[in-house]
Amino acid sequence: MPDVRFSNDIWKPAVLFATFASVSLLTTFLASRRNRRKRGAERFTNRHTAGPFFGAVPNGFHDPQQDEIQRTGSLDSSPDLDFITDDITSEQFTRNTQFYGEEGQKKVHEAMVIVIGLGGVGSHAATMLLRAGIAKLRLIDFDQVSLSSLNRHAVATRADVGTPKALCLQKHFKEIFPECEVDARVQMFDSSTAEDILSGCPDFVLDCIDNIDTKIALLAECARRGLKVLSATGAGARADPTRIRIADISESSVDPLSRSVRHRLRRDYNITSGIPVVISTERPKAKLLPFSPPDGKEGNPLDYQVVPGFRVRTIPVLGTIPAIFGQVMASYVITSIAEMAVVTEPVVNLSVDHYALLHQRLIEREELLFGTASEVELDKEEVAVIIREIWRGRSARDQGSREGGRGMWNAMKMLTLTRWDVTKPPTIGNLVLLTFSEAEEHEATPLHILKKEEPEFYNMVEKRLSFARKEFDC
Repeated sequence: MPDVRFSNDIWKPAVLFATFASVSLLTTFLASRRNRRKRGAERFTNRHTAGPFFGAVPNGFHDPQQDEIQRTGSLDSSPDLDFITDDITSEQFTRNTQFYGEEGQKKVHEAMVIVIGLGGVGSHAATMLLRAGIAKLRLIDFDQVSLSSLNRHAVATRADVGTPKALCLQKHFKEIFPECEVDARVQMFDSSTAEDILSGCPDFVLDCIDNIDTKIALLAECARRGLKVLSATGAGARADPTRIRIADISESSVDPLSRSVRHRLRRDYNITSGIPVVISTERPKAKLLPFSPPDGKEGNPLDYQVVPGFRVRTIPVLGTIPAIFGQVMASYVITSIAEMAVVTEPVVNLSVDHYALLHQRLIEREELLFGTASEVELDKEEVAVIIREIWRGRSARDQGSREGGRGMWNAMKMLTLTRWDVTKPPTIGNLVLLTFSEAEEHEATPLHILKKEEPEFYNMVEKRLSFARKEFDC
């Protein structure tokens, strides 16, 4: 039998040619990428090294590190820059643009946000707003960075200790997004500064203040002016990140600070709802520490207040929790500005038994109306999704309610799932949560009549169910 094996000599020219071609293609590709990066770097350097602090470099020597140090002290915002089409900024924010689209990112770039209180919560919120591309930030805090605040501050280092918190963030922010217009003010919010601080038609105000009097004054002023505001409540003495929620202030009975704020707003300003808050449903794991004067002797804490009404005693803080509070606030603001719908879960999650009960009621209702429950293919987990994420634990006719806590548990006794359109099967995208009496009335009313008589309600439900069909592919 003839030997059909080829010698190595036969393959050598082909292998050499293939290797040469691969190397040539790879070299061309890398050179192209280097050229693009070089052009981008040149544009970046040219954009940020023009100014009064930059002169000719001896012998044409260029020190990028020195340029960067000087740039942080001399940059202003670039109001004429198109962040969407610019090579540098478009690449910096490309992941955001991919997430909620070019129009959404454009809205984020054009927004102006005020953050008041720049400690553990506020510094993280401001930092993520910046990293998302908010191009106008006003940062307000009268306090300075301390050594003890380094366990929770977003960017501060030991070199920043003693620096005003607002100026500390401004300095670091120039390293991250130098085109952002950062208006840093060493200032405290009160009635005398409200007009100045809240000027400029902000898209959002973030209340990250830990003093109750100042917090109440800010929230009331924002409500009076019709400004969108998001408030952070107590992040100290907590450890469980899974308990952090966004809710209306009327639902915040589980948080002591929020309870006090809600009571004062209702008593002094007749404000009972309409202000979203970030809360933790976890009970505090520690209390305020005893006051100890610097000289070690007994003393009145009020005598040591830097500002009247501000707390002197400290509360233990696990740095991760205020950081997450700030991240949650930033996420809420960014998605709101980008007009990306995010439906928050109710503060009180119903138990597995509640969902099992509603699942059983659906089966019974199907048997009563249609003689069989064979079309019910949902399990208890899917029923839980419908209750939590589509109807937020409330009747479709009671979506404006702000009742939380035990009231929601009691209301569940009167709720049931039924088909929105009786001609279609009972899927996630065709089930509505109603009270028993509402369900009976709905089942007796054709949809075209409901659309004509109650267009606002009809459109709201259609929008929710359209979202469900898209989100859960049903």
